[in-house]
Amino acid sequence: MRLTWMVIGLTAAALTCVSHAADNSKAEVAEDKAEQLEKKVVEEAAPPKKPETITPAEVQAVDPAGQAPLDDSITCLARSIYWEAKGADARDMSAVASVVINRLGHDGFPDTICGVVKQGVETKACQFSWWCDGRSDQVEEASRYEVAKEIARKALNQQLKDPTGGALYFHDRKVHPAWAKAYRKTAETRHKP
Repeated sequence: MRLTWMVIGLTAAALTCVSHAADNSKAEVAEDKAEQLEKKVVEEAAPPKKPETITPAEVQAVDPAGQAPLDDSITCLARSIYWEAKGADARDMSAVASVVINRLGHDGFPDTICGVVKQGVETKACQFSWWCDGRSDQVEEASRYEVAKEIARKALNQQLKDPTGGALYFHDRKVHPAWAKAYRKTAETRHKP
């Protein structure tokens, strides 16, 4: 009996290792595709053909627990969506993704998603407050993070309708930054905390 349980336990452990390796492979494929898709956005190239797009399974394999360092475009975009709009609906989360994507390669902004998200940290003038607020950037709500990653996937695949009208900036309704007066309002989200 003991031998049977040991065999079952070893078999389960082996299957877990195979599953983990497959997820790592999916994550690597997704990260590589995301890097290429990010370049297409900067170069204003046509949306990708099907084989180049990131699949739902691939995107979910990247940073599955929301604990990884922010060093790839999927994680940087998904965490921005999550932290800036995790209590909002998918349309409002899409607005955050669109602003990040709209900044790519635009004058005054970096050519990478992580560059856009982390911009200003060196001068303590972060573009996204969650990035340098001194609090943990690790995900607290797995289901909301899955939604954020799916929206990030669609944004990178150029399959996301931009609800902002091309906006490069956004702010919470409760604040009134001085810089907001210099820009034309293109959209307003529905979420009211």
